[in-house]
Amino acid sequence: MTQVISHTKLGMLTPSSNIVLEPVTSAMLADIPGVTAHFGRFRVLKITMDADALGQFTMEPMLAAAELLADAQVQTICWNGTSSGWLGFDTDDALIAAIKERTGVTACSSVLAMNEILAKKTAKKIAFVTPYLTEIQVKIVENYRAAGFDVVAERHLNDPGNYSFATHDEAKILEMCRSVAVAKPDAICIYCTNFRGAGLAEAIEQETGIPVYDSVSTALWKSMKIAGANPADVRGWGSIFDV
Repeated sequence: MTQVISHTKLGMLTPSSNIVLEPVTSAMLADIPGVTAHFGRFRVLKITMDADALGQFTMEPMLAAAELLADAQVQTICWNGTSSGWLGFDTDDALIAAIKERTGVTACSSVLAMNEILAKKTAKKIAFVTPYLTEIQVKIVENYRAAGFDVVAERHLNDPGNYSFATHDEAKILEMCRSVAVAKPDAICIYCTNFRGAGLAEAIEQETGIPVYDSVSTALWKSMKIAGANPADVRGWGSIFDV
């Protein structure tokens, strides 16, 4: 008799120039038997408010990548990127509905997962750490304030990215987190899935007592929830997985 292997497969939509989220997501899952992440790419080369940069996030290329991920019989498909932070959260609402309609697979997004966690923890005073240009950071802060959050601190690196976001080391991100922690937010949001923040969360939390929600981690947290896996099995990556 053939043995049926129990296997939870998480699909992740990935910006083409992202080199962080795949190895980090795989590392977070390394000690969890039977849960794996699988990745589909579409082209993203820079993050600005220019028309060509905004056009990278039109729905059809993302849906085409989602269709290919669905061929792997994944239990969920997550948009593992933060574009709705500046484009508007409704863009992720529309995308995950379209993915479900096109593929039949339940979808989610990194940003909507972060917002869900902030709501669960009643975190109203928040701080942002990102690599983005000022024009992008301004839109993110505006959108969160419009959603009822009090953005009490922010740091950004004014980098147009997208590949270059991954070249900033953990020491720089740690310094940025320490800087915004001075404002005593309810949560620190490390907001970019090509930024090396996830591995710092536990250390920052222990040092400051402030929860840290990294956007790669939020994507995995929600994907596991949808697929029926237990996020609490992820250890050593911060308190987010206990939410």
